[in-house]
This record gives sequence, structure tokens and C-alpha cells, in this order.
Amino acid sequence: MTIVQLEYLLAVANCGGFSQAAQRCCVTQPSLSMQVKNLEEELGVVLLDRSRKPVIPTDAGRVVIERAREAVQAFRAVRESVADLRGEVSGLLRVGVLPTVAPYLVHRLLPVFARDYPRAELRVREMTTADIVRALDRDMLDAAIMTGGTAPAGIREEELFNDPFYVYLSAGHPLSERNNVRIEDIDPCGLLLLSEGHCLRDQVVELCQLRCDAHRSGPFESGSLETLMRIVDSVPDTMTVIPGMVLDFIDESRRPQVKPLVKGATSRKITMAVRRTCAKKALVSALRDSVLAAVAR
Repeated sequence: MTIVQLEYLLAVANCGGFSQAAQRCCVTQPSLSMQVKNLEEELGVVLLDRSRKPVIPTDAGRVVIERAREAVQAFRAVRESVADLRGEVSGLLRVGVLPTVAPYLVHRLLPVFARDYPRAELRVREMTTADIVRALDRDMLDAAIMTGGTAPAGIREEELFNDPFYVYLSAGHPLSERNNVRIEDIDPCGLLLLSEGHCLRDQVVELCQLRCDAHRSGPFESGSLETLMRIVDSVPDTMTVIPGMVLDFIDESRRPQVKPLVKGATSRKITMAVRRTCAKKALVSALRDSVLAAVAR
């Protein structure tokens, strides 16, 4: 029995299939399947029900997977603790980033991290809050860049920076002559929101004190802020709420359509969420420093 075999077993259990697990582990499917099969033969039990889609653990498999998770975490903790003692920033850090953060941060973060920590590898996935929470719980992520207050118990949050809200208005909107927009000025009928599952949508709904029936009846929803802004450009008397991170990516011709949102909790806290059992302290510190450096650029 090897750590690699246990890692492959966990990957199959987490992904629900051998192909996806092989991609995640950066190996061929036959190689991964053989290692899992060898583990089953050594233990003398079938660990995975391959007749089901997705693949699910057998009763014996659930017991072994629970212990395998503990063993792999302990193995990684030993290796990472030694690296920390040596002052090394090396190894792999798996990071989830919200869709309303990733497009405006990741392209800046990756080169900064690679330049400052050449012996470390950052593997970034764009994920919704629910998927990030699930992945952290299943040890599929080490850390995440998300918004404050959305991490569950067992996850440590560290505030990185404050991201103010702005309103993006259609050209000629009645509020376009204002220097700023107040919460009470927002007309729910003309407010375009992100699709359900995005925490920014929930924050805007709460911020604007929208009723459930009101914010479900909007004319259009999207998972992309850029798509919402393009719709606002095309439909008179509409608006959407955007975070400050977006401003650098709005061209000058559209800047007059952007107004600061004032009065109330008109910002979101961007945080770094880390599993409390994560032993990659040096890598986590490197991630924090790289994010702050990327934002300051």
C-alpha cells in the first residue's frame, strides 16, 4: 500500500469517475485504474462500485476512504511541516476563487506568485461559494479567495482587502447625472442580477432589501458580470451592481455609466479561507502576500 494509491482512491471518490480523477492527478487513466486495482487486491476487498455512474464507494470502500483521507493528510502535513522548518516555499497549493473575483485577479496573481516563489505551484480553479465550501470540506482545496462571512465552521478566514460596490447604469438613465447612487434610489424592476448560486447576488439582494418574489422576476440573469453590463448597455433604464475590482476593466467610454454606491454596507470583504487542518503555512502566507501584491499593481 502506498500514499500514491491512497491519493488515487481519494481522487476517484471525490470526482466520481476514473477519467476525471486521472485528469486531476495528471496521470493516464489506465495507470490510475491499475493502482486502485492493486490496492483492492492487496486489501482483499472491492473498494469502488464501478457499475454505478458516478462511481461510488462500497461499504468497505467508505471505511478505507475515511482512513485514507487521514493518512494522506498526515503524510502531507509531515512533508509540509519540514518544508516550513527549512523556510522553504515549495509544493502545491490548490486554490478556489469566486467567479466574481477570478477574472479580475487571477491573471495578475499567477505571474506574481511564479516570480516570487519559483519552487511552488499554484493550482487555481474558478468555483462558486457552494463548490468551494464542498471542496474545502473534502480536502480538494487547500485555500480559497472568497467573500467574508461565507466560510463554514472549520475554515479559518483572513481578510485581505475591502472591495467597494458601484452601480453600472444604462446610457441616459435617470440617475446618470448623479455623482453617486443611494440604496433607496435603486429601482428593483430595472436591476439585473447574477444567477442564483453567486454570493454577490445574495449580497446585492440583501443590500437592496429586495423581496424574494421581486428579485426572481428580473428580465435577465447571468453568471457573468460582463454579460450583465452588456445587457445594461443595450436596454434603457437598467442597472447592475458591480464590485470595484471590475473598474480597471471598463474602458474610458463607459466610465460615465459607473457611479459609487453610497449609504449602507456598500462593499464586500475579500478574504482568504483556509482549512484549519492545512499544514501548508508557508504556501498560504505566500498566497496572501501575492494576492495583496497583485491587487496593488
